Amino acid sequence: MPDRKTVGAWGEAVAVKRLELHGFAIRARNWRPRAVSGTSHGELDIVAERAGVIHFVEVRTRRSQRYGAPGETLGARKRAKLLITAQAYLAEHHLEDCNWCIDAILIEMDQRNQIQHYDHIERAIEA
Repeated sequence: MPDRKTVGAWGEAVAVKRLELHGFAIRARNWRPRAVSGTSHGELDIVAERAGVIHFVEVRTRRSQRYGAPGETLGARKRAKLLITAQAYLAEHHLEDCNWCIDAILIEMDQRNQIQHYDHIERAIEA
C-alpha cells in the first residue's frame, strides 16, 4: 500500500494532466515561498493559469474515508494558510493586481488505485 506522500504525489500528477487537458498552463508545482521571518506559510500543490486567471490548486487524494472524505480535510486552518501562501506567491511574482482564485481537486480512489471520483471545484476557497 502506498504511503500518504506517494498517494498525494500520485493525485497531484493526475490533477496536472487533467488541468492541462482542460486548457490550464502549469506555472508551478509544490511551490513554497522564500523564508520570511515571523510568517507561517505552507505549500501550494499546483499553480496554474487559464484565460488570464491564476488558479492555486489544492489537491486532496484519499484511498479510503477512514480519515474523512477529501473535501472534509480542508478545514479553516488549512484554508487560511492557503490564502496566505497564495498571497505570498502573488507578491513574490509581482502579480498582486491579477485575477486569482483557489481551487480544490478532490480525488477518491479504490484499493486498486483506480479513480472512483474526481471533482475540480473552482473558487472553492474565498478570500
